[in-house]
Amino acid sequence: MIDLSTPLSGTVRAAVTFDWGDEINLEHARQLAPSQFYSLARRPRTPSSIAYRPAPLRFHLPKATLSLASLGEIEVDAEATVFDFAAVSVALHIPFRLSAGELTRLAGSLSEAEPIVQAARRACDSLYRHLLPAIQTPAWSELSEEYFVFVLPPDDSLPSPAELVRESGGWLASLVRLEPDALSDEEIAESLRLRLSYSPKDLLILEWSAALLIDRDCEETLQTVEFANLQLLEFRHTDTRIDDQLASAYSLVHSPKGIWSPFWRTHVQPLRDLGDLKIDANSVVERTSNVLKLMGDQYLARTYRLLAEKFHLEQWAQSIHRSLQVAESVYQVLSDQAARYRTELLEVTVIVLIAIEIATAWLRHN
Repeated sequence: MIDLSTPLSGTVRAAVTFDWGDEINLEHARQLAPSQFYSLARRPRTPSSIAYRPAPLRFHLPKATLSLASLGEIEVDAEATVFDFAAVSVALHIPFRLSAGELTRLAGSLSEAEPIVQAARRACDSLYRHLLPAIQTPAWSELSEEYFVFVLPPDDSLPSPAELVRESGGWLASLVRLEPDALSDEEIAESLRLRLSYSPKDLLILEWSAALLIDRDCEETLQTVEFANLQLLEFRHTDTRIDDQLASAYSLVHSPKGIWSPFWRTHVQPLRDLGDLKIDANSVVERTSNVLKLMGDQYLARTYRLLAEKFHLEQWAQSIHRSLQVAESVYQVLSDQAARYRTELLEVTVIVLIAIEIATAWLRHN
């Protein structure tokens, strides 16, 4: 079992994702701020076929200032990865040398993530303003997603991964749950359920809010984790937009109707907005699913699948498609209703005109 006074050195990789709009012209963005196309890090086992398509841009950001438990106020390196679908992942690199107990306290403080999110937002604010000309329909969403990875190099200060899981499961579970207090046996077992090891010396434990990675030269694993976190944000953002569209549709259904209002209610603009949103939503699902395909590297593919399971990405995608169908059916009902009212108005108008014609003819003959 690990001694809580054991000093540990490593890094907390904090990934914070934002949505900046509909799309970014990456070639234009390269001309607006210093950057480079970002390739997926790879080990010898990683096939060359696995890569970002299209490759995102990587921007170095000013250092971010954080105030963290066990570490105090520190400045950390920051960088932003910008994808063509206007999503950005900000990575904050937080080095530490702490005892195992202090690391647990640091993890517990990260459960209140708003200071980290605000620090990431400030770090990339200037970049956002520089890239505005390259962004289609720029709108920085208030939504964000954050994820923390505790990266520890395998060395003599740590027991072997197998021994850690067997003897120090409670400590590991507290880290990935961002929970400073002890957990029950059931929660410990659930927290350690999703884990991977490529060799006897490395270990990856994945939870909803954080992960533990014992490994060296593991940038490709970190990128995979950050991409899954970014995909979760894009699905949440799209689902929120659809919910807003549904709320607008319901307000039209229940809004007061005057005597004449049904006759001119065509809902052309709402239906056009829905069509645009449907295209955007389907595009987000397809593009985020296709930008990084991991077939050929079983370890990275399993890492992504486990996170996708934890984040419920498949359920989010299904929810988006169901919500679009509901919104479309609501607007179709409104459009059909308006068409029926206009038909009834036309019939009434014809009857009135005939009545006027008959009355006029009767008056002429009398």
